[in-house]
Amino acid sequence: MSKVSKRNIIAASVIGAFALGSSQIVSADTLKDLQKEEGKIHAAAAQSQKKINSIYEQTQELLAEYRQTIDETENLKVYNDHVARLVADQQAGLDSLQRQIDGIEETKQGVVPLMYRMIDALEQFIELDVPINYEARKARVAHLREIMGESNVSVSEQFRQVLEAYQIENEYGSKISSNQGKLEYNGKEISVDFFNLGRTALVALSLDQKTAWVWNNDSRAWEELGDSYLSSVVTAVKMAKKLVPIDLIKLPIKAAE
Repeated sequence: MSKVSKRNIIAASVIGAFALGSSQIVSADTLKDLQKEEGKIHAAAAQSQKKINSIYEQTQELLAEYRQTIDETENLKVYNDHVARLVADQQAGLDSLQRQIDGIEETKQGVVPLMYRMIDALEQFIELDVPINYEARKARVAHLREIMGESNVSVSEQFRQVLEAYQIENEYGSKISSNQGKLEYNGKEISVDFFNLGRTALVALSLDQKTAWVWNNDSRAWEELGDSYLSSVVTAVKMAKKLVPIDLIKLPIKAAE
């Protein structure tokens, strides 16, 4: 081989070596760039995943709030329906009460004249009845007439007191009682112990227990009793005062007609 050929081969070899070395340097730089880009992609992907996770969590929270809101809405609807029924029931009660209030005036218009008639009838009855506690009973009627003219006394209270007076009158017919008082006889006023056996008998005994009288409702006057009744009247007064036990006694009782 000639010297020229050898030099050409060597030059070609040197040039090829330089070309190969240059190719390896270029390939290394490209790989690093690719690795950097891949790292950026991974970093971007990780960041995107964080955002996705955050959005997912927010979505789950919103979904939970939505479901809670739906449940609360249903509960509120049930409660509102319940309250509506209560309000309707209360309104019905108020309407009923209003109707009663509206009818009070009509009731008063009927009750007030009735009370006046009851007081008149009571007064007339006392005048015709056996005069047991006569003064107290007359005072009770006077009190009823007085409260009927007082505006600060309600109609219901007036009616209650009228009924109470009738109840007291009714009790006189079944009670045994005794009280001290004054008896007018032959123009004289005498202090006595009164005794009444219901409305069946009303007798009086002088405080010295020497004289007894009986009330005659037909003549509307007192009549003196004979000595045969005196001991019985004394015993009757003692029984009413609970000084002796209840026992059978003889009293002047008018036969039923």
